[in-house]
Amino acid sequence: MKLSDNTFDVLKNFSTINPSLVFKTGNVLRTVSPQKNILASAVVSESFPQDFAIYELNQFIGLTSLFEDAVMDFGEKSLTIKENGGNSTSRYTYTDPSMVVSPPEKDLELPDPEVQFNMSAADYKKIVNAANQLSLPEIVVRGADGTCSLVATDTKNPTSNEFGLSVANTEAEFEFIFKTENLKFMSDDYKVSVSSKGISHFLGSVVEYWVATEAGSKYNG
Repeated sequence: MKLSDNTFDVLKNFSTINPSLVFKTGNVLRTVSPQKNILASAVVSESFPQDFAIYELNQFIGLTSLFEDAVMDFGEKSLTIKENGGNSTSRYTYTDPSMVVSPPEKDLELPDPEVQFNMSAADYKKIVNAANQLSLPEIVVRGADGTCSLVATDTKNPTSNEFGLSVANTEAEFEFIFKTENLKFMSDDYKVSVSSKGISHFLGSVVEYWVATEAGSKYNG
């Protein structure tokens, strides 16, 4: 089996959420953060022939990058990587799945969301870059004065620097708080749904994410 560039992109993104990954038979990859406050799921073009677990996902990705045209053969306890038409080969041993923090068998069901809007790839990149540039720990979905905005801020500091982007109109007032470090998404356009029950859903064309909102989040319809 060969893994597509798209699948490697998914794996690289998942490694920022959890350094380990359990692969399940089939074409769906899923991961959860060790704190279980981020869940991600993606449908990929390959279908994996069996269940197995990789403990150091970044190490595995780095290993495959040493091969110009890697072909993988999945054994019972390890996989073999060979250079297609070349002389390189490697054996990579699976880890015990019990050593990996794994997601629940089913995706989360989002309660009826009070807030929904579209977030473009450009807006996602801009708000995250602004938060990082200003060393701001949070990104807030804020409803105020008829506008729904993404705001990079520090809610615990009343004199915090802020950077905001208007993304939709709204009649409600709300503030859903996310840690900047938890919005580890692939670059894509997303349909965003946020529930006052403490959970949000970011639906992209490749990956969908469920992210918990932080304490202090509030909604006034």
